[in-house]
Amino acid sequence: MTENTAGLRTNRITVHMNQSPIYDIVMTEDFSLLPAEMEAFGLSSRRICIVTDSTVAKLYLEDVRRLLAPVCREIVSYVFPAGEENKNLDTVRGLYEHLILNQFDRNDMLVALGGGVVGDLCGFAAATYLRGVSFIQIPTTLLSQVDSSIGGKTGVDFDAYKNMVGAFHMPKLVYTNINTLQTLPDCQFSAGMGEVIKHGLIRDSSYYEWLSENASSIWQREPAALRKMVLVSNEIKRAVVEADPTEKGDRMLLNFGHTLGHAIEKLKNFSLLHGECVALGSLAAMQLSASRGLIDSRETQKFRQILECFHIPTRVSGLKQEDIIQATKNDKKMDSGAIRFILLREIGNAFVDRTVTEAEMKDALSAVLTLSENTGTGEDI
Repeated sequence: MTENTAGLRTNRITVHMNQSPIYDIVMTEDFSLLPAEMEAFGLSSRRICIVTDSTVAKLYLEDVRRLLAPVCREIVSYVFPAGEENKNLDTVRGLYEHLILNQFDRNDMLVALGGGVVGDLCGFAAATYLRGVSFIQIPTTLLSQVDSSIGGKTGVDFDAYKNMVGAFHMPKLVYTNINTLQTLPDCQFSAGMGEVIKHGLIRDSSYYEWLSENASSIWQREPAALRKMVLVSNEIKRAVVEADPTEKGDRMLLNFGHTLGHAIEKLKNFSLLHGECVALGSLAAMQLSASRGLIDSRETQKFRQILECFHIPTRVSGLKQEDIIQATKNDKKMDSGAIRFILLREIGNAFVDRTVTEAEMKDALSAVLTLSENTGTGEDI
């Protein structure tokens, strides 16, 4: 960590590919260092398009626009309605048209200002407009700061199919203003914690314990706790991405909780936040790991209690086991007809399994579904 003359504390993590540096993740306390970071890309004769949604635009668009205007030739913005339901090809089409009308060429740059929906959609547009233009990520939600902004996975939903259309396209920079978490609604913060806790479960048991022990400080958004949490999650994501940039092996482990989580998200018509669904899917995966005797069943209960500390719902209503299992068969994690399921050998040690049966999934789902004859425990959605 460094401290500049203005007293801003800055962490920098460099992401490599084939041992060569590709981009930096810069974490600091406001947007003031953004122009200096952007000047490295030689933008004085280039255009910038800031892509954001209607919620984030009200909070940060003008600040970022004002800071970046002096370092580029022209700056425009594209604002689309907030919500997962707008992460689709229609919105991308609107962005393409906006770029064409503003005569953007391959030397110009896009800026994703917002959460995971904005980052995924902007990144996909950058990957495909004129066969690829540069973009940077400015993540403003917890989920995007610890997960979706890092690694170059971009994409949009197709009808009700999650991230079914996408591309790998690395950003030139990830600039994280940690203080944007202070304006994040509690529900969005909770959802982001679903991905944070996942990092500990799959990769780092000591981090998992730290999250549990510091739940109160994290929930109160104490700056020191937030900084450490985001930094450690960034290091975990960086290490996994560097080892497997195009998701051929170890990077699949980041999909812990996503197999059933994506199915739940789809069947609830995206009325639940992504991180909430990942947490539900993770709880089911813990149940399945325990049923196989890989982890102690008490770990599943402990995980449920940690989720409740962060006000993350631990049960979902209105869904049938059979429908969720059927939905998993349309997920992009299918491999030659088999579902790639991420399980735990122990806390901090995940692996890919292709032998999970429908019967096992039904049993695992009993940990998260509220049935008419069993209202369950914990928070419900």
